[in-house]
Amino acid sequence: MKIESQNIEWKEQWRDEYIKWVCGFANAHGGKIYIGIDDNGVVKGIENAEKYLEDIPNKIKDILGILVDVNLKTKSKLPYLEIVVEPYPCPISYKGQYFYRSGSTKQELKGPSLDKFLLRKQGVHWDGMAQPYATVGELSKSAFDDFRSKAKNSYRLPADVIKERSELLIEKLRLKTDSHHLKQAAILLFHRDPEKYITGAFVKIGYFSTDDDLIFQDEVHGYLFEQVDKTMDLLLTKYLKAIISYRGVNRMEQYQIPQAALREALINAIVHKDYSSKNPIQISVYDTKTIIWNEGQLPEDWTVEKLKSKHPSKPFNPDMANVFFRAGLIEAWGRGTIKIINECKKAKVPSPTFKYDLSGFLIEFTYKASKPLLQNATSTTTIPEQLMQLITNDNAITIAEMADEIDVAQRTITRALKHLQETNKIRRKGGKKGGFWEIMTQ
Repeated sequence: MKIESQNIEWKEQWRDEYIKWVCGFANAHGGKIYIGIDDNGVVKGIENAEKYLEDIPNKIKDILGILVDVNLKTKSKLPYLEIVVEPYPCPISYKGQYFYRSGSTKQELKGPSLDKFLLRKQGVHWDGMAQPYATVGELSKSAFDDFRSKAKNSYRLPADVIKERSELLIEKLRLKTDSHHLKQAAILLFHRDPEKYITGAFVKIGYFSTDDDLIFQDEVHGYLFEQVDKTMDLLLTKYLKAIISYRGVNRMEQYQIPQAALREALINAIVHKDYSSKNPIQISVYDTKTIIWNEGQLPEDWTVEKLKSKHPSKPFNPDMANVFFRAGLIEAWGRGTIKIINECKKAKVPSPTFKYDLSGFLIEFTYKASKPLLQNATSTTTIPEQLMQLITNDNAITIAEMADEIDVAQRTITRALKHLQETNKIRRKGGKKGGFWEIMTQ
């Protein structure tokens, strides 16, 4: 006997309420219900099996309006029933309620979950729904200019289409419904204030010392391309620290998360978010990790393991994904997560962790804790600036002590000190022993 799973349910006796389970299977991927088997998979048998062979399919047809096969089986001379439920392309309701089989549970669909289910059964995505109260005149000229600039550089849209006036461009991008209303995707991509129509269409960033200790936070609003650029700018200039090094006099920065990987993860969250949830994308930054969470969904039967290898592109918001593709911000081959992993490998930092459950999808980047910033310094303080402060505090400080304070190699300190001396910022008086540094007055 197969074990109980997403497609198999065991029941020791028949009850009419189990028609809800039939409804759940029909709305999901189909399945089988066995009557006369206990929770441990042991066949107990069922009385009046022949009567149930006629009663059960008739009750299911009367209540759900679907046909099922009911088969009589035996084991060790004990009769039990097998109810075979096929998946149905249209929504099936049980007395006005909609049930769905998920894992080994039966769930009643309500609110946004029911809306998404009904749309999916009709072959419609949320971002393709009409927003009847919005007009093209409300859309942002800056958003269109931003898109045109990106699309021009991506070479994924004919030049004559890029030059079209905004109303025609919207039509070329298929961001209008058959009834000529703007789609939800058009509002998110080009409206100056998407939250006028779509609650929660923004990004929230917070810096935490512990899970319950928020130090500071920001919110990023605006059309989606603007959210990508502003969020990246905030993360790189305010939230994440860069390790500074010098190659000659050239300043080199390596952030705790590779910029290409971070940008890809952010864009994935924005493009694949379930905007009907009304919850913002949430980015939590800690000293040793950064978590990007969105209330998104993987395609049915997908797992996070599938994301780690080449996979088909099945965007949650296909209309939005198409515009991001035309703008050159994403690929159309399901390679986004692979790119994130490869960028981390290239930078020799840990690959991120992908997690997915009923609450949403998150990606977690981990990294080593950085040393506390010097007093009055910021996350963008350069090594020469930090050295100037160290010398101000202790003009007899050694190169080894400087390297330990800033947490970089001594040769990096030596190059930075040479640069400071060549630009007449500091000078050395005395030898290695007994000598000291002097800051030059301008």
